[in-house]
Amino acid sequence: MKRLVLVIDTQADFMNADGALAVNEAETLIAPLTDYLRGLRAEDVAGVLFTFDTHDAALYPLSPEAALFPPHCLRDTGGWANVLDPVVVDAAIPTWRLEKGVFDMWSEPGLLVERIADGTTIDREAFFAQQRAAGVETVTVVGVAADYCVRWAIAGLVARGFAVEVPAALTRGIERPIAQVLDDDFADASVRLTLPTA
Repeated sequence: MKRLVLVIDTQADFMNADGALAVNEAETLIAPLTDYLRGLRAEDVAGVLFTFDTHDAALYPLSPEAALFPPHCLRDTGGWANVLDPVVVDAAIPTWRLEKGVFDMWSEPGLLVERIADGTTIDREAFFAQQRAAGVETVTVVGVAADYCVRWAIAGLVARGFAVEVPAALTRGIERPIAQVLDDDFADASVRLTLPTA
């Protein structure tokens, strides 16, 4: 059975040491994540979805997030850019992108998933329903931050009936590492830590 790979917010402001909201040790993930994506095989993987934390410079100061974090991932800035190149993924595996304005990729209505190859879009909920209908039961989640956007991504996947695998070596947290997040928040859910094999 094929699985989906969900790559959370691997953007310069989080991943680079000099980013506006650098996640501790996230820079050390760039090479292993690139190798991981390069090693994915079309017979095992139904698609790869990259999420983008996306903020507007004028509106960010008014957002609840501004009380917690400085401005980051402002649209069309260097900090908003993905540090991973989707081109490393086997061309036989569809790659997708999703822009979101808050921690929880599920909470904003009407978000669209865009196919990178041709720009075609599909409603987020329809996309995940389509994956389930195609037989995808498991989602592998990588990226940052383990205790914020990764955590909310996992919660939404579990709520939609997916099993979730998280390669512990391919995520980092701000205050809590992924093992603690899973122990604290998903002890009774179908979520497990794995080794980062493609």
